[in-house]
Amino acid sequence: MQNNSINTNYKDLFVASIDIGTNSTHLLVAQINSDLKSFTIKFTEKSTTRLGERDDDGNLTEEAIDRVIETLKRFKEYCISYGVSKILAAATSAVRESPNGRDLIKRVRENIGITIELISGAEEARLIYLGVLSGMSLENKSHIICDIGGGSTELILANSKDTRALTSSRIGAVRLKNDFFQDEPLTNSRLDFIKTFIQGSLEPSIGKIKRRLDKNESISMIATSGTAIALGNLISSDLGEPKQKMHGYKFEKSNLEALLSKLIKLTPFDLRKIPSLSERRSEIIIPGGLILNTSMEMLNISELTISERALREGLVIDWMIRKGMLTSRFSLQSNIRKTTVMHQADKFSVDKVRAERVASLALQIHDQTRYVLHNDLKNKGRNLLWAACFLCNTGKQINLSAYHKHSWYLIRNCELLGYSLSEKNIIAAIARYHRKTLPKKRHESWQVLISKEDKEIALDMALILRLASSLDKRPNPEILKVNLKISDNQILFKLISANSNNQPLLEKWSLKSCSQILKESKGLELKVI
Repeated sequence: MQNNSINTNYKDLFVASIDIGTNSTHLLVAQINSDLKSFTIKFTEKSTTRLGERDDDGNLTEEAIDRVIETLKRFKEYCISYGVSKILAAATSAVRESPNGRDLIKRVRENIGITIELISGAEEARLIYLGVLSGMSLENKSHIICDIGGGSTELILANSKDTRALTSSRIGAVRLKNDFFQDEPLTNSRLDFIKTFIQGSLEPSIGKIKRRLDKNESISMIATSGTAIALGNLISSDLGEPKQKMHGYKFEKSNLEALLSKLIKLTPFDLRKIPSLSERRSEIIIPGGLILNTSMEMLNISELTISERALREGLVIDWMIRKGMLTSRFSLQSNIRKTTVMHQADKFSVDKVRAERVASLALQIHDQTRYVLHNDLKNKGRNLLWAACFLCNTGKQINLSAYHKHSWYLIRNCELLGYSLSEKNIIAAIARYHRKTLPKKRHESWQVLISKEDKEIALDMALILRLASSLDKRPNPEILKVNLKISDNQILFKLISANSNNQPLLEKWSLKSCSQILKESKGLELKVI
């Protein structure tokens, strides 16, 4: 995820992360110590906002939106009281899947001033992995991390160095409860049907993980989320163990099965009377337990360990990585954006040598045109422009004449780890509008951009990519460097050729073809020497 820079000393800095889930919205306030390359959790808060309650059209209800807005207002007050310098907010499956999810994001930004990043299932899984890794030593052994949320279940195959599989299934405790659970205790036939449904829902994720495992490889499981912690507390109580911290607590599949067997026989009224369960948790403890038990069964795992760290801590770790405060243990994750962009470029047979040339020219233009072609002072657009340089030609695998439109579709629907969904939409829009026409209101590629800022970044970076691409029209490099001189109403390009004996006539002609777009969008005359 991309987050705005903070011009401050990172030692003893306070950063907050907010996880807007299907059932609950969570706040974490962390104190960063850059000298120790670590953070300390100073405050946590949770509110049951129940975004999983949708109307008949699948939209978030107005009541649910109001609950989230009121919660975030309160959370912001906590952040102010702690002197928080950066709020990292992420929304997951409930907002991701709702037709009006973007409305919630817009209202929060306008009314509260908090920018919510909408993240994909795979990105959610990656952030969960970072959170777990920040609190546990996975060593070199492979682990399966299971996070059961309200609307989705993430299963991650990983070790201490990197992830091997990131998966997300559209099945969660709240979703399962809403779809299948009635007020009366479950019958055996109903229970069998639900288990079969869970198996079918998890099969794609389980299958992917099994394909990535080596033959006879031993694996351990780590479970995280409120469901896993609640189940751990109930199991510990059933076993007569003293009350204890759940982080690092282990229990066996047989313990879970014994607990579920008891819970299934209880009425909703009886479940609500269990002291360690809130009313809302009592409604989803059986669905969540069945998902966890089925996961263990399908993966042939007999024991798991609970982690109290997950997405919220992962947001903080991801932010620290981006600020250069963490290396070594998270070294592979520090290059996750570059890795995932290059993977997609390879997938669609992009000429990466030429893409690198275009990227170099685009960044040169970007850095020489601040306050003229853009106001990208924090380099958010610059980073997305770099990615667009490598992915704008992906659509050529489908159609040469309209490849920019196909590139938009491919980028928007591919998996770019390390980027939020809004950032991915901006990258796709940069690719879409780096040639041919400017955006029109009816274009879907324009409509999916959430904010005015996103649209400004996409339009400005698309213009820069258009200019840079016009200078790379030959198989071999011709233009190595661009020097710009800017006056009140004119931008002068001086092209530095790779071979001083050559005249870059083709590149000059191609660049001049951008004159009308430059004039229309920025009011500038284009001159080339």
